[in-house]
Amino acid sequence: MTENFTRYDTAQYLKTDSDMAAYLDACLEEAGDDPRFIAHALGVIARAHGMSQLARDTGLARENLYRALSADGNPEFGTILKVIKALGLKLHAQPAG
Repeated sequence: MTENFTRYDTAQYLKTDSDMAAYLDACLEEAGDDPRFIAHALGVIARAHGMSQLARDTGLARENLYRALSADGNPEFGTILKVIKALGLKLHAQPAG
């Protein structure tokens, strides 16, 4: 019997806005001081949402979004804010202690 494996893709499991928000919250907790981790997490959410629609909503080129939100991307904070807003998400702050 031959086993077939497929690559795991978190984006396939982010079906609702609540799923996407919970995933981003978890990634913010795990990221520590790694901004690329957050950029990549937003890229996963963007793929689940639809990168073409996100490009239209942000006014940014789809190719630039793929690059900026990749594991090796280094987007400007303004880009992060545009993406978060276009995804219908909000960032919140709370005391760390």
